[in-house]
Amino acid sequence: MKTQRAYTIIWTILVVSIALVAILPVIMMFFASFKTLEEIRSADFRLLPKALSFENYRVAFETGDWHIYYRNSLVITSVTVAFALLFNSIAGFAFARLNFKGSRILFLLLLIGLMMPPQVTMLPTFLIMAKFPLAGGNNLFGAGGHGLINTIPGIIIPLVSGSYGVFLCKQYYENFPRSIDDAALIDGANKWQLFFLIYVPNSRVILVTLTLLKGLSVWNDYLWPLVMTSSESKRTVQLALTMFTSENVTQWGPLMAAATFVAAPMIILFLFTQKYFIQGIVTTGLK
Repeated sequence: MKTQRAYTIIWTILVVSIALVAILPVIMMFFASFKTLEEIRSADFRLLPKALSFENYRVAFETGDWHIYYRNSLVITSVTVAFALLFNSIAGFAFARLNFKGSRILFLLLLIGLMMPPQVTMLPTFLIMAKFPLAGGNNLFGAGGHGLINTIPGIIIPLVSGSYGVFLCKQYYENFPRSIDDAALIDGANKWQLFFLIYVPNSRVILVTLTLLKGLSVWNDYLWPLVMTSSESKRTVQLALTMFTSENVTQWGPLMAAATFVAAPMIILFLFTQKYFIQGIVTTGLK
């Protein structure tokens, strides 16, 4: 008993230490947003500011059109998450419950997609968006215009896909007892009714988990919007943070303030959904 208690104390201390190391940069960012430039650059480090100053937030909000940046990020994130939940859950259900020819090969290709870094497919994806038929002045064969370059749909469409979401849904749905399928099919339900009337209402855990994972990924994405957009009206919040840096000067105070209210929505989302997130990660690994 004493040995088990000692192990519990050691693991608790270790986990708390790791958590503090992980959250320390966020805490430093938050307190630095209230400091003056002199305090931030001071060699005498202090975590807490000498006095609360909201000047950095005033400067940050007056730099650029943040309502446009927030609107773009909210639209991109919400639309991407909505379509990703729909497509990933349907694909996961198909791989888990439908025995169709070639399913093993398709799932193997899906797993290969998990191993491939997004930088590898970024150029081909960009060319596909540039040659998108009947968009941006393009004809039916994708020639003559710029396609979906520098548009919100051009950012959203490639982000909707995701091998990881399909994999999580498949693992989750495989834990459902087969008797549910048999009972629904005996009652006359087809595959679509089985999915939307039985599986979806019982998928809150995995759908909330995917919402958090996909939402964090899209909201914090910097590289793909940078590649796809060239105008300020299509800029996202992550791209807007670069307004406070230049070759010679970095406005640390306003940058920390802007980074704080850019990170706030995802932190709040995680705090409200962490219970489902943990359950989703755990249950997808159970067999």
